[in-house]
Amino acid sequence: MNVVDHVRDMAAAGLYSNVRILSSLLLTMSNNNPELFSPAQKYQLLVYHADAIFHDKEYRNAACKYSMALQQKKVLNKTSKVRTSTGGAAANIQAQSLPSEIEVKYKIAECYTILKLDKDAIAVLDGIPSRQRTPKINMMLANLYRKAGQERSAVTSYKEVLRQCPLALDAIIGLLSLSVKGAEVASMTMDVIQNLPNLDWLSVWIKAYAFIHAGDNQRAINTICSLEKKSLLRDNVDLLVSLADVYFRAGDTKNAILKFEQAQMLDPYLIKGMDVYGYLMAREGHLEDVEVLGGRLFNISDQHAEPWVISGCHSFYSKRYSRALYLGAKAIQLNSNSVQALLLKGAALRNMGRVQEAIIHFREAMRLAPCRLDCYEGLIDCYLASNGIREAMGMANNIYKTLGANAQTLTILATVCLEDPVTQEKAKALLDKALAQRPDYTKAVVKKAELLNREQKYEEGIALLRNALANQSDCVLHRMLGDFLVAVSDFQEAMDQYSIALSLDPNDQKSLEGMQKMEKEESPTDATVELDGDDMEGSGEDGDLEGSDSEAAQWADQEQWFGMQ
Repeated sequence: MNVVDHVRDMAAAGLYSNVRILSSLLLTMSNNNPELFSPAQKYQLLVYHADAIFHDKEYRNAACKYSMALQQKKVLNKTSKVRTSTGGAAANIQAQSLPSEIEVKYKIAECYTILKLDKDAIAVLDGIPSRQRTPKINMMLANLYRKAGQERSAVTSYKEVLRQCPLALDAIIGLLSLSVKGAEVASMTMDVIQNLPNLDWLSVWIKAYAFIHAGDNQRAINTICSLEKKSLLRDNVDLLVSLADVYFRAGDTKNAILKFEQAQMLDPYLIKGMDVYGYLMAREGHLEDVEVLGGRLFNISDQHAEPWVISGCHSFYSKRYSRALYLGAKAIQLNSNSVQALLLKGAALRNMGRVQEAIIHFREAMRLAPCRLDCYEGLIDCYLASNGIREAMGMANNIYKTLGANAQTLTILATVCLEDPVTQEKAKALLDKALAQRPDYTKAVVKKAELLNREQKYEEGIALLRNALANQSDCVLHRMLGDFLVAVSDFQEAMDQYSIALSLDPNDQKSLEGMQKMEKEESPTDATVELDGDDMEGSGEDGDLEGSDSEAAQWADQEQWFGMQ
C-alpha cells in the first residue's frame, strides 16, 4: 500500500481537511520531481485534492483543480494506450480503479452551476457522449436547458432520465412543466407501475401534476384531494404543500393557509412552500406570526430563499420597501428560480417608483411560472402605474384567452377595464360573470364594490359585501362595508365594521382613518382635543419615517455592496 492509497482511503472516510493538506504536499513533491509518482497516481492526487477543496466550498478553485486533473488524465490515456498495445493487463486493472473521468466532469459542472456559470456547465456536460451520461448528468443537463430556455433539449434529457430511472418523479414534474402531455409521461412509467406492488397511485399523481402545470386548478385540487384521502398517502407533506399551493393559485386563501399549517404541523422543519405561506399570512395582516415564522426558518437554514422571502414580506407589508428589496434580492442570490422572491422584489421596486425595473422581475417570474396569475397581476399593476393602459389591456386579454374564462382571469380583465371610462360597462359584465362562478372570490367582490361606490349604489354595495362576508371574514371587505355604511349614515354599524377590520389587521391604515373620521364627526366639541393627540402621534410617526429614511439608505448601501442595483 503506497501513500496515494492512504490519501484515497482518507477521502473515502470523509477526512477532507487531512486529504487537502497531504495531497497538497505530495503534489508539490511531484512537481519538483516528476519521477516520484506515476501519471495515474498524480491524476488520483489531483482529483482527491479537488474533492477536498469542493467540500470546503471553494468552487472556483475546485473547478480549476478538477480541470488540471482532466489534463493529467489525457496524459495518462496516452501512456495507457502504449501499455495496452504492449500487453499491459495490470495497466487496464489500474485504469478501472481510478476516479471516473465522467464524474470529474460532473463535478466541474456542479461548481459552475453553484457559481451561476450555467453556459459553462452546459458546455462541460455537452462534451460527455450521450451513451456515457449517467441519470444525474442528464437531470442536471435537463434543468440547465430548461433554465436557459432550450425546451426541446430539456425534454430530451428528462426523458432519458425516465428511461433509466422510471420513478424519477422530479423529472416527471420537469416534463409536465414543459407542456409534455400527462398521458405521454404516464406511458413512460407504465411498465414499472404494472410490475411493482403499491404503485397504483402513481398514474393519479401524474394526472394531478399535469393539471397543475396546465393551469387547471380546480381539477388539480380534486385529484390531489382524492390522492390525499387514500389511507396510504394520507398526511403526506409534499402532497399537502402542493395542495396548498394550488389553493393559493386558485385564489382560495383560507384553504391554502389551512393546508400549509397542516403540512407545517406534520414537519416542523419544512421549508418548501413556506415562502408562499409567509406571503399569505403577511397579506392577511398577521405580521407577528410572519416574523416568528421567518425567525424559525432562519434557524433551520439561511441557505434557502424561503426565510429571506418571508422576512421580506414582513418588511413589505410594514411599508419598509427598501429593506424588502434587499431581502428579495438576497433570496434571488440563493435561488434565481424563486418565483416568490422575484415577485417580492418586483413589488418593492414598483412601490418605490422604479417601475421599469419591477417589470423585468415580474416578466422573469412569468417565464418561470406561466400558470401563476399573481405574476401577471404584478406586471399589469406596473403598466397601470405608468399609464400603460394599452399594454395592460393586451396582457389581460392574453391571460383571458390563454387560461380561459375563470373568476380570476375575468377579474383581472375587469380591473383593467375599470381604468378606462369607455369600458366601465364591460368591467361590470365581467365582474358579474366572475361572481356568478365564485360568489366568494374576494378580489371580484372588492372590484364590484369599487364600481358600485363610483355609481353611488350604496345599498347594492352593502348587500354584495354582506353576502360575501356571510361565509368568510376579510379585513378589506369589512372596511369597505364600513365605508358604505357611512355613506348611508349608519354610523354605529360602520364603527363595528372598522373595529372588526382592525382586529383582523391592526396595521390597516384605511380602517383606522375611517374610524377616526367618524369619531371627529360625531364629537365636534372634542375635535380640538383629538387633534392635539393626533398631532402628537403624527410627530411620533414623523420620527419613525426619519428613522426609516436612514434605514433605507443603509439597506440601499447594502444593495450596492451585493451588486443588486
